[in-house]
Amino acid sequence: MSEAEQVPASAPEAAAAVLDALNATDSNGTEALNATAKFVATPEGTALAYGSLVFMALLPIFFGALRSVTCSKSKELGENDYDSGFRNASDMPETITGRDAARFPIIASCTLFGLYLFFKVFSQEYINLLLSVYFFGLGVLALSHTMSPLMSRVFPESFPNKQYQLLFTQGSGESKEEIVNYEFDTKNLVCLLISSVVGVWYLLKKHWIANNLFGLAFALNGVELLHLNNVSTGCILLGGLFVYDVFWVFGTNVMVTVAKSFEAPIKLVFPQDLLEKGLEASNFAMLGLGDVVIPGIFIALLLRFDVSLKKNSRTYFYSSFLAYIFGLGLTIFVMHTFKHAQPALLYLVPACIGFPVIVALFKGELTEMFSYESSEEVLPGSPRLTSFPTVSGSPASLASSMDAVSMATGSSPRRRRLPPTPHM
Repeated sequence: MSEAEQVPASAPEAAAAVLDALNATDSNGTEALNATAKFVATPEGTALAYGSLVFMALLPIFFGALRSVTCSKSKELGENDYDSGFRNASDMPETITGRDAARFPIIASCTLFGLYLFFKVFSQEYINLLLSVYFFGLGVLALSHTMSPLMSRVFPESFPNKQYQLLFTQGSGESKEEIVNYEFDTKNLVCLLISSVVGVWYLLKKHWIANNLFGLAFALNGVELLHLNNVSTGCILLGGLFVYDVFWVFGTNVMVTVAKSFEAPIKLVFPQDLLEKGLEASNFAMLGLGDVVIPGIFIALLLRFDVSLKKNSRTYFYSSFLAYIFGLGLTIFVMHTFKHAQPALLYLVPACIGFPVIVALFKGELTEMFSYESSEEVLPGSPRLTSFPTVSGSPASLASSMDAVSMATGSSPRRRRLPPTPHM
């Protein structure tokens, strides 16, 4: 996967200037670009850019993990509440099983190679136009969902908050099935409006601030709503993507081609020439979202494990969180020292798995950690991750933001059978 690196402006003519630069991107939205000789960042600019990227990466992991606990606890409402329509389907987390984790690198590889073929056969301009429109919709939904808790606190209690529902069904009588069920309120509409303004800004200007707002929203939604069912599954997922990342970065030029051609808010960026050019700066350091979300969902699992121990301690969460900081810092150090793109999971995976395992060995809780089943808290009828991607639910929600980042083909929305309508 990726690390932070320099890149010239994203205009087509600027892309030609990085022909000799190593670029890397994966299906989880991870991208890396080496610096060109045209721009030499100052030490201050480099430190500011790298520090900002690390800080932005930590935000969705920390708050997404906290929100994943709340999301998990919301399942205690019960299966009947869920089926009765009291909750939107997209407000429920997706559960990743061991089988899903094992398939993920294969699906990611197919997606990456498919994008490579698309860019080889079709015009880059038209493909990126379609991707911009696609991510505009997903970004608006993700940002709206991210903003909803904050907006709920901002609005006064006297605010007239009306409830709405958009329902599409198929069939009639006992065979009636729900295709789309959007439940939202006035506050959600306000969030949606603000998010749409950011979306239009990104669509028209491709400004790095708008890109980061969408990227942070995607990452936070991914960490919050993608739940690993146990630690073993997390190890399988991280281990598989570790091999996948190293292979596609160092083994082929597929990532090079896709990275030079792909334009989407699938990375966090920060200009290294901000001190010189202000908000119009164009030489960016970058960090792919895959390097945030993939370790993030594992860290969120460890936080839920901490909660399950009922010891009023967050030992495993903080140890894995510090491990992520160490791994990301090591990635940046190696990249900056050797001036060569580095797959970030090469450093993040051993750190994020190794630190908690060492802590568990020291505390004598290794067996307990690996026997913890997050899926035991999942309702029998709760959704599971069986396709890539699935996007459904309220307009203030994005159930599978990480799947959107993966750029896989979409699947149909969840359906649930409705009770027969009585005939008069």
